Amino acid sequence: MNASSTDARLHAPAAARNRDAILTVLKAHLPPEGILLEIASGSGEHSIHFAQGLPGYTIQPTDRDERARASISAWIAASGVTNVRPPLALDATIRPWTIEGVTAILCINMIHISPWAATEGLFAEASRLLAPGQFLFTYGPYKRDGAHTSDSNARFDADLRRENPLWGVRDLEAVIALAAANGFSTPEITQMPANNLTLTFQKR
Repeated sequence: MNASSTDARLHAPAAARNRDAILTVLKAHLPPEGILLEIASGSGEHSIHFAQGLPGYTIQPTDRDERARASISAWIAASGVTNVRPPLALDATIRPWTIEGVTAILCINMIHISPWAATEGLFAEASRLLAPGQFLFTYGPYKRDGAHTSDSNARFDADLRRENPLWGVRDLEAVIALAAANGFSTPEITQMPANNLTLTFQKR
C-alpha cells in the first residue's frame, strides 16, 4: 500500500480486484440492514465499496495501525459516504473487543499477515459478539490438506515467513477446527480471484 505526501489515502491494488467478488458473497448472505464490523480494514477501500454496495448497512472499520486508520478516515472524507463510522483502533489479539451490537463480521487478508493469536482472537470475539445464525466472513489464501493451492501462494507464504516467522498462509483445516471450537458451522467456501477463498461461517 502507498500514499502520496499530501493525501493520507493508501491504495491496495488487490482491493480493486477482489472487492466485487467479496461483495457478491456478502449480498448473498446478509439481511437487508445492520452493522458490519470489518476487522483489519487496511487502506479503507473495501469499507467504502461495501458501504456503497450495502446501503442498508453501517460499516465499522478497524485497524491496529495508525497509518491505516488515517487512510480509512481520508477515504471516508473523499468518498462522501455517510454509512461508514470513524475507524476504531483494534488489535485482534487483545480481548475483549470494545464494540457491541454488530450484525456480521468481515476479515479480509489478516489471517496470514498476523500471528495465529490474532485468528484465535477473531473467532473467540466473533463468537461472543454474534448471535446464532449471524455470519463471520474471512477472505485470503489457505493451504488445503497441508498443501498450497498454487505456486504463487507457496511463494507468497515463503515471503511472509521471511518477513515475520509468525505469519504465513494457514491450513484451511486448522481454521475450520478453530471456528468449530468457537461455535461456528463448517464454512461455505467460495473460490475467489488470485487463488483466494472466502469462508462464510455461521454462528451455531
